[in-house]
Amino acid sequence: MTRADEPPVGRFAPSPTGALHFGSLVAAIASCCDARASGGRWLVRIEDLDEPRAVPGADAGILATLERYGFRADGPILRQSARRAHYDAALAVLAARGRLFECACTRRELDEAPIAPTGERVYPGTCRNGVPPDRAARAQRSLRMRADDAVIAFRDRLQGAQRQDLAREVGDFVVRRADGIAAYQLAVVVDDAAQHVTSVVRGADLLASTPRQIHLQQALGVASPDYLHVPVAIGASGEKLSKQTGARALPDDPLPALADAWRFLDQAPIAPRTVGEFWAQAIAAWSPERLPPVGMLPAPRSATRL
Repeated sequence: MTRADEPPVGRFAPSPTGALHFGSLVAAIASCCDARASGGRWLVRIEDLDEPRAVPGADAGILATLERYGFRADGPILRQSARRAHYDAALAVLAARGRLFECACTRRELDEAPIAPTGERVYPGTCRNGVPPDRAARAQRSLRMRADDAVIAFRDRLQGAQRQDLAREVGDFVVRRADGIAAYQLAVVVDDAAQHVTSVVRGADLLASTPRQIHLQQALGVASPDYLHVPVAIGASGEKLSKQTGARALPDDPLPALADAWRFLDQAPIAPRTVGEFWAQAIAAWSPERLPPVGMLPAPRSATRL
């Protein structure tokens, strides 16, 4: 939570798996306007921890696009690939507090686990009390965070009251993958704490993972930020707009795309003639109360491949 005597801190954290697209732009505008309209700071973080998925040069392309579209970070760019020691330190704290255990289950074995309402597989607890003898010879093991009996409740600034029974709806979850890479849930908690992020504004597709992050924040003794999950842009097929589903890279001309994203967020009409005017008008007009309280909305036709 933001202290009364401290300005809010927001952030935008893209993964360098390709070029920014319309869905990325929606999250970036919402996070930036939300921070700046409150007199706060806005940061950029490159989430490049998963090196096998990273596209060479995509990080530089993302930063160049943000600059062309008028985004200006209020601090140095943080890169997850340079922060492995910090994730290891957090894992050591959790291990010392008895919150972690090794898991030797394979992806195929976990595909047989029950499915929660979120669409995710619920970990059945196979290795919670020790790796079973038939799996003891497996060298590669992930680390899982114990869900225990945690029931996480919080209020999203747009989506309203949320409640998740971790054991029933998620189960013990991975915080370090079997290949040794820190999992997203852990890395984002460590990085938000390090950057003193007080308000997380992002797509509603990440709403269901928020209770896991709050569970980790509580276990590590760090503050939980406020959360605001904006609608996700979807294509004609109903799938989330992404690089994998045919989203177009953002065009070279920023102003039309900025205007489309502003309308997508259902904000008050503005009439900028330049990118600079867009930001001045958008920050002044920003109103979270106007945001559509839904999880997804159709993207404009120009944002998808025809």
